[in-house]
Amino acid sequence: MIVYRLTTQKYKDEISGKGAEINGGRWNNKGRQVIYTGESRALCTTKIAVHTPLGIVPMDYYLQIIELPRVKMFEVSTRKLNPNWRNFPHETSTKLIGDKFIDGRKYLIMKVPSAVIQDEYNYLVNPNHKYYSKVKLLKVEKFEFDKRLFTK
Repeated sequence: MIVYRLTTQKYKDEISGKGAEINGGRWNNKGRQVIYTGESRALCTTKIAVHTPLGIVPMDYYLQIIELPRVKMFEVSTRKLNPNWRNFPHETSTKLIGDKFIDGRKYLIMKVPSAVIQDEYNYLVNPNHKYYSKVKLLKVEKFEFDKRLFTK
């Protein structure tokens, strides 16, 4: 399966989960490594857009094209989530689900619903899983955002 990730130049050649470990995210608490990827370039773009103030066009971004191995993955259904799971700041309930996925190391990949785009999915990758070496960074390309996404 091919997935995508947008990152700054500093991290363009790595897929380590260090950023999520430092900052935490919707599906993990600080201190736990995990790699957030999206099923499409468009989903990755909207994720950056919702976290960027209007009037500021993100610069110096790169798109990573990543190949995930065909393995059984853990899937999170919206039916089983707290009704406020899409809230910002992020809900504790989603962080606990992700932490359990990371700490358990049973699955390499966790498929989660996108909070930004309905009926689209993100794929979280556990870099501490025994099959992590099968995850391949296929290509890195310079990415330029359409300025209209960030104007008032």
